[in-house]
Amino acid sequence: MWRGLWTLVARAARGPRSPRPCTRQGSGAPAPGSGATVFALSSGQGRCGIAVIRTSGPASGQALRSLTAPRDLPPARKACLRLLSDPRSGEPLDRALVLWFPGPQSFTGEDCAEFHVHGGPAVVSGVLQALGSVPGLRPAEAGEFTRRAFALGKLSLTEVEGLADLIHAETEAQRRQALRQLDGELSHLCRGWAETLTKALAHVEAYIDFGEDDNLEEGILDRADSEVRELEVALGAHLRDARRGQRLRSGAHVVVAGPPNAGKSSLVNLLSRKPVSIVSPEPGTTRDVLETPVDLAGFPALLSDTAGLREGVGPVEQEGVRRAQKRLEQADLILAVLDASDLASPSSCNFLDTVVMPAGAGSPNGRSQRLLLVLNKSDLLPAGGPDPSADLPPYLLLSCLTGEGLDGLLEALRKELAALCGDPSTGPPLLTRARHQHHLQGCLDALGHYKQAKDLALAAEALRVARGHLTRITGGGGTEEILDIIFQDFCVGK
Repeated sequence: MWRGLWTLVARAARGPRSPRPCTRQGSGAPAPGSGATVFALSSGQGRCGIAVIRTSGPASGQALRSLTAPRDLPPARKACLRLLSDPRSGEPLDRALVLWFPGPQSFTGEDCAEFHVHGGPAVVSGVLQALGSVPGLRPAEAGEFTRRAFALGKLSLTEVEGLADLIHAETEAQRRQALRQLDGELSHLCRGWAETLTKALAHVEAYIDFGEDDNLEEGILDRADSEVRELEVALGAHLRDARRGQRLRSGAHVVVAGPPNAGKSSLVNLLSRKPVSIVSPEPGTTRDVLETPVDLAGFPALLSDTAGLREGVGPVEQEGVRRAQKRLEQADLILAVLDASDLASPSSCNFLDTVVMPAGAGSPNGRSQRLLLVLNKSDLLPAGGPDPSADLPPYLLLSCLTGEGLDGLLEALRKELAALCGDPSTGPPLLTRARHQHHLQGCLDALGHYKQAKDLALAAEALRVARGHLTRITGGGGTEEILDIIFQDFCVGK
């Protein structure tokens, strides 16, 4: 219904159509002030108490006057109650709050207006069609408001990405990280690094141009070398933590594994708070990898239920075991589940020897895999606890049946996921996207070329390349294709 409504609005919009947004300074951003004023529903689709419709562009004031005639514009940034009427027929549409944001003190930097109307489909439809009849207005494209804010310098590209992440945030940790990025922490960090390279480049260029001049300061090249070394250390530290920010944005991969009938599916259902997996006393019920996104102690995770690890009794179960082992290799965190009342069984002992112990010891390349050992079915244990003869690493006791031990497991998960994803409340800003990592690595590689350069002209060019990578993170010199990918994540009204 809403898609059809938007089609009607687009058809109703008349007046001069603007050409496809052009670019500003090679950034690929649409040029503000091109004559087009856009409008859209910004508060989400569907019935609601209040719907927010916004406009941005030079005709925003005219649109506001047209729908609230004969009243004049309200005071800037002050909500006023107005009767909205169709400018063509004069028919009343709704009684609404309206706000006027003259540029540049607005979200986009252009003149903006907002209509806070009652959220019924008929009201929203009437107001949108009325706006479409105002000369110079057209429906906005997805992300166009934010793209105009970027074009006018109200937001950097990393801040735009932070805004997109905030809109899509599903967990507390994602919300905190997105707010930090929207507040400009990553932008300020990259700009500071770029300024360091600008100074180093200025020192090298000065030596090239005035090297024989007695007025040139001594040690000017040594100073540039020192600044580059310090920057290399900072970039290396951020690149080592790059996967943490990406996990925080997209979710850490948590794999639940164990022998058959240990309670893996019950644990997945308990953590996801819904019946994701079939639970049965029959061994080998789960024969494929079942995945579900979950919020674990405030962190995003992709939780995978896997087939019980044993010698399969048929080709289908064998394939399930193979897929489970493949997921274990890809896991950020393993939840190893054993039946606390059956630790001496061959399947439990084999799982301890082949999965639990190797994960703790680390892989041949020195990288240890994070693992939490969970002894399930604690409600079946005698008062003394698990079999004392079992040689076990640190473990957590849990009963998926009664829920006893769940709080302790969630706290352990919180600590592990905080280490995997980073603490979004403290520390330096995280790199949440692959393009951030790509440009930081490109910058670091260029600094390596600077150190190896035998000619000062080549050294200066390496510094320019390194600085270019940093400026592209915040939006300088970006291509149209990259910007299109970023802005397409936004809804029409943002």
